[in-house]
Amino acid sequence: MSTTCDKSILPLEEIFISGIRFQPAALPEPMSFCKELGVVGHKCLSVERMHIDWFTCHPRAIEADNGDILLFYPAGPMHYAWTEAKQPGSPMYVRRSSDRGKTWSEPIQVWNSTYGQHAAIPHRRSGEARIYAIGTEPEKGSFTGGECAAIAMRYSDDHGVTWSPPKVIEPDNAPEFRGMSAMRMDEGANGTWLVGSHAGTWITDNKVITNQYILCSRDQGDTWTVMPDYPDGWQTPGFQRMDEGRPIHLGDNRWLFMARTPEGHLWTIRSEDGGRTWSEWEPTSLRHLDAPPMLFHLEKGKSLIAFIHNRVREANAAHVFAHELRSELWVVVSHDEGRTWSEPRWLLANACEAPTMHGWNGCTPMVSYADLFVDGDNLHLFVDHQMRQVLHVTFKKEDIDQFPTIDELKALA
Repeated sequence: MSTTCDKSILPLEEIFISGIRFQPAALPEPMSFCKELGVVGHKCLSVERMHIDWFTCHPRAIEADNGDILLFYPAGPMHYAWTEAKQPGSPMYVRRSSDRGKTWSEPIQVWNSTYGQHAAIPHRRSGEARIYAIGTEPEKGSFTGGECAAIAMRYSDDHGVTWSPPKVIEPDNAPEFRGMSAMRMDEGANGTWLVGSHAGTWITDNKVITNQYILCSRDQGDTWTVMPDYPDGWQTPGFQRMDEGRPIHLGDNRWLFMARTPEGHLWTIRSEDGGRTWSEWEPTSLRHLDAPPMLFHLEKGKSLIAFIHNRVREANAAHVFAHELRSELWVVVSHDEGRTWSEPRWLLANACEAPTMHGWNGCTPMVSYADLFVDGDNLHLFVDHQMRQVLHVTFKKEDIDQFPTIDELKALA
């Protein structure tokens, strides 16, 4: 195993995609090996590195009012949950593109802290210049350990160059709320903001209990409430966990909320009244064990796109969260608001040794926590690879139908 400080990429001699053996150095068409980055993907993909560090995670992109694309990601010594508040943590970086993602500026620290950062969740209201960024702020005094910290909001009025100090979100019905937020937020037709958040409490090194919540603001961040009543939260039936929820507005008063579960599938609830009340939880058909929902609009009001790992738990998982099952990235599309999904098509896979993470319990080969920026027919996918590098993967909408299904992969082997 390479160590955390070692940024070298050590290619694997063989990989398994959906249990099918491939040799990265001798791949069949249309598969391609990007040796310097340690991934295998479809030949139509363009892949470049945005950052490599001891630790980096959860890239998130947004378009500024001036047309620039901003990519946020924290990077530094370790994941925030393993960083004591008094230590230098992981500052937030931004890279900027003024030519629709063709080239990027050097990374700039847009804000720093004495504690570890997590994801930034950027949001800009249609027709307005101000950019908001919501995220976990585990500062001393607000961090209770595990995945329970203050959630705060910052804003920028100069296209993301300078930022306000963080303002802690204190819901009216639970001012003491502590959790973790990392997945995309969304805004409804009536101006309602919904943000997913979960609280995680470690019991032992191999057991954690989590509760899922939704933070709701109907006045653009001035005041908030939390659903359901804190500290009870939602959990996957039969399990003591549910984490990393993603709200997505479907039009009018309709919302879909998708969450990570340890059951083996992504689960959803729906609202028909602007997020005030919700249906019962139901599993989707998407095989995706203990990893976050990567859910986006492919075309607003027409179709959704999701990226999944398409695997279920295997015996003798090396990590409590089964990180080894996050080594493949597949794509699915829905034309009926997430009720049914297309057959999964393979996109990308890890093809290099996973490093031992500094402050992490083990190692991770994952290609996960991806973020999608849709620019017409051009799709920009930003992937967290092994929690040490951020990859920029570009392809076109029309390419999706070229990606192989499981049966087509078997025919290639």
